[in-house]
Amino acid sequence: MEKPKSKDPLHGITLQKILEKLVDHYGFDTLGELIKIKCFNDNPSIKSSLTFLRKTDWARKQVEDLYVKTIPKFRESI
Repeated sequence: MEKPKSKDPLHGITLQKILEKLVDHYGFDTLGELIKIKCFNDNPSIKSSLTFLRKTDWARKQVEDLYVKTIPKFRESI
């Protein structure tokens, strides 16, 4: 018997994958404009951003929300 698929768009995707897709799509400059956090605007990197986002729930929530809103745009660019 198959397990029902989760309706959660974040199910099974890591924070690193979310961040990488957003950076590929927007770049750090635009990402820093959309989500005003220092790790996107001041010497940004995936590693430093992940460190901050893993410790800061409100910032992680903003990144996850942007990812969910951007999913249709990812599909368009395929």
